[in-house]
Amino acid sequence: MSDKNNSPMFRQAPQPSDLVPYGYDDDEIDLKELFLVLWAGKWVIAGITALGGAIAVVVALSLPNIYTSSALLAPAESSNGGMSALMKQYGGLASLAGVSLPGGGDSSKAALAMELMKSRAFLGEFIERHDILPELMAAESWDAATGGLRFDDSLYDVESGAWVRDVDPPKQPKPSSQEAHEAFIDVLSVSEGKDTGFVTVSVEHLSPITAQTWVTWLVDDINQAVRDQDVAEANRSIDYLKDQAATTALAELQSVFFELIQSQTETVMLAQVRPEYVFKTIDPAVVPEQKSKPNRALICVLGTLLGGMLGVLVVLVRHYALKSEEVVGRESQLS
Repeated sequence: MSDKNNSPMFRQAPQPSDLVPYGYDDDEIDLKELFLVLWAGKWVIAGITALGGAIAVVVALSLPNIYTSSALLAPAESSNGGMSALMKQYGGLASLAGVSLPGGGDSSKAALAMELMKSRAFLGEFIERHDILPELMAAESWDAATGGLRFDDSLYDVESGAWVRDVDPPKQPKPSSQEAHEAFIDVLSVSEGKDTGFVTVSVEHLSPITAQTWVTWLVDDINQAVRDQDVAEANRSIDYLKDQAATTALAELQSVFFELIQSQTETVMLAQVRPEYVFKTIDPAVVPEQKSKPNRALICVLGTLLGGMLGVLVVLVRHYALKSEEVVGRESQLS
């Protein structure tokens, strides 16, 4: 009687252990082996870690100090309440006569001013009016002893006041308004507190004096810009209402127009006598004494950590690459 195990019909199936290639016992990580590999490459890890830390120190020391000056603002009370009330009261009466009164929307002047402050048109005029383009795009460092700025000679010639930067067309040696706008947006921050509604305007610069000056100018100029817009709009409304009052024969409509003219006249008067038209300054900008960035200690720590991680990776890759080559070599010898 033949043995079933030796019969071709009852041949034993290969076991999982028989399918594992030579040199690979299992897929689990041997922590002891891993520790020994890292210990054997400790000097490589230490060297790469030290190199990463040294590079981080050099980078941290090469970065200039950046100072941030901020102003805390509160939206000023609107002066259009009387105008809006009159429009709600007499809007229907005026429409019956075929008269379209100027709109009295409830949009926030503060929200408008915040967006206007970041607009290309406003910042372009701001930079040109105060002549701050060199300080914005060519400043290299700040001298704390003298309080003055040093400029990059490859970009701007201080003696002649000419831009000498080398750029490819269509750019010109002197930065365009679009370039200036992008540069200013990078250093400008305008935010509104969700709970308080207060607005914070911040500017970063190499010079703390320049940062404080620009924030002050921004607040003053945005108040002036919105005030000028409202005064111009009110004057146009007054002219429009006077024309309508002169062309209508209805006494009630004339009374409406005269009250609206009075309201718009009050708007012009209040705008002229109130310097802080949109924003009231709660906490004005000051010259910062401490830098806001860079955080040199954090840069050094992160550089050292990255160097250590790279050192570990190099040791492990080298070890397992050599181990893989040995396995391939053994398999080729057996074959």
